[in-house]
Parts: sequence; C-alpha cells; structure tokens
Amino acid sequence: MSVPTAHPFDFDPTYGLQLSQLQAIEIPEAPPGFDDFWQKRYKAAIAVDPQPKFRHSRLRHDNWHVFDISYMSTGSFQINGWLLLPRNSQVRRGLVVGHGYGGRDQPEFDLPLEETAVLFPCSRGLSLSARPPIPSDASRHVLHGIEHRDTYVIGGCVEDIWLAVSTLETLYPWLAGHIGYSGISFGGGIGALAIPFDARIRRGHLVVPTFGHRPLWLTLPTVGSAQSVQAYQKQHGSVLETLRFFDAAIAASRITVPMLVAPALFDPAVAPPCQFSVANALQKFNEIFILDAGHFDYAGSEEQNAILRDKVGRFFKVL
Repeated sequence: MSVPTAHPFDFDPTYGLQLSQLQAIEIPEAPPGFDDFWQKRYKAAIAVDPQPKFRHSRLRHDNWHVFDISYMSTGSFQINGWLLLPRNSQVRRGLVVGHGYGGRDQPEFDLPLEETAVLFPCSRGLSLSARPPIPSDASRHVLHGIEHRDTYVIGGCVEDIWLAVSTLETLYPWLAGHIGYSGISFGGGIGALAIPFDARIRRGHLVVPTFGHRPLWLTLPTVGSAQSVQAYQKQHGSVLETLRFFDAAIAASRITVPMLVAPALFDPAVAPPCQFSVANALQKFNEIFILDAGHFDYAGSEEQNAILRDKVGRFFKVL
C-alpha cells in the first residue's frame, strides 16, 4: 500500500480512518419522498426528445471516429460533448462517460473498450455546455439553485445523463439493454444518483465518487466542492434539507445492476468516508477496488490504475 503520508494540506486527507473503519460507514436515512422525487424527474426526463446532432470533429484518432455531438436535455438545455465510434468494429454496446468537476476538454481515447459507442457529455454549465446563468467554475456551480431541491443544478446534471442514454438509444436503437455508465468524482456522484432510477443503464463504474453521506460531506475539511457548500452554509444557514435528496450513498443503496466502484483511502477533494458510504451502500455482489489515494499523485498510482483499467475492460465487455 502506498497511502501518502506527506502532503501540503492543513488537514489529514485520510481523516484518521483505517480501511475497516471506512468499510463500516453506513448510509444516512433517506428523507421522506426521496424515491418519488427521483422517479418523477426520471419520468419527465425520458419524455424529452434529445434531438441529437453530430458532425465530424477536428479531433482525430487512429482507433476512433470522433464526432462533436449535441442533444437537448430537460429545460431545453443543450448539452454538448463528443461521440466516439470504433473504426474497426461494429457498435454492439454503448457507454456514457461523466467527468470530474474540472470539466472536460476532450474525450478519453485510451478506454479499454471494443465495439462500443462512447458518449462524453459535458454536464450543464460546465466545459462545452457552459451557459448562463449557471456558473462555469466548480466552486460556484455546486451552489447554483441550492436553495430548493427542485432548482438545484445537480438534479439537472443527473437528467443530462438520462438524456445521454436517450441519445444513444435514439441513434442506435439496438443498443437498448447494452448501455453502461462510467464517471469519476463529480461524475461518480452524478452516476450514483442516475443509475438506480434508469433501468436502461445496465452497468456502472464509479471512481472516487462524491456527494455520498451529505451530513459528513458538509462537515469534513476538504479542498473540493464541499468546501464551497460549507462556506455557503455558514453564511446562509443549513442546506442539508436540499442535499439530503442528492445523497449518492442513499441513491446507491437502490442500485440493482452490477457495479465496479473505486474509492480511495486518502483524498483531499472528496473525503474517503463519503466515497466509502457509496461503495458500502451497494449490494454485496458488486466489486470494490480500493485506491490508495484520489485527486493526488502517489507512488504506485500507475500500477493501480493499470489494474483498474484492465478490470474496466472486462467489466463492460459483457454489456
């Protein structure tokens, strides 16, 4: 194990917890109406015609045809991103790939996937999908509409994932039943919220997912998006009533499809207790691959990521 011991932070990114303690973290109680809230949002989202449009991108790659793509999400919000199609094989499965709170400036070309149409949407307000009035920087984006659960931007970002699935099924109807989701950090938290309420997503891969166990998320020191929300709460009062409906751990306890989740023991941006609350919420047949650290360079990271990459290839190959 290569859990970092030297770091520049004024807090301990392990929070003093060993693996056994992290694995013992339970999920908070769901607020009344949690499932109904998300089921209604999902029903409204899948009624939207995504109207996908794509064209050849200026980006080029030997293994992929690269397209710039756009589709309509809820609230008539246009989502932009990229679509990769394999150059040398048919399309037999689909994958939606979320991004971290740093956004995305290009697709990932080294995914260990074959025969897969890969859609990389940029969540509303971020990167290619930046648009007023949503702030495009993470520290303010995470606060947008936080006053009420019906206006909070995170709900729209989850709907963007559902409409990404709709886009793949619109373009390639034969992919129905063969679509997965992969997301890291912010994208991991969004995925945990999206997957349980969309039966069209048949497998999920989450890396260092955020938004788990919101009561802890609001109290643990961090350099990530939670820091902005903690500062907002000090000035404006508790936001937990909204955030309880956007708890990735509560949502993860509703997931019934195979999952591959990679939480970290050390992470200054997404507190490990919050990550493990998501992993611990899953049914026991799922695979948990533990990273020594997240959002931080560490000795052994290349080896661990290579092992995880191999697992990801095998995991989605059976979609």
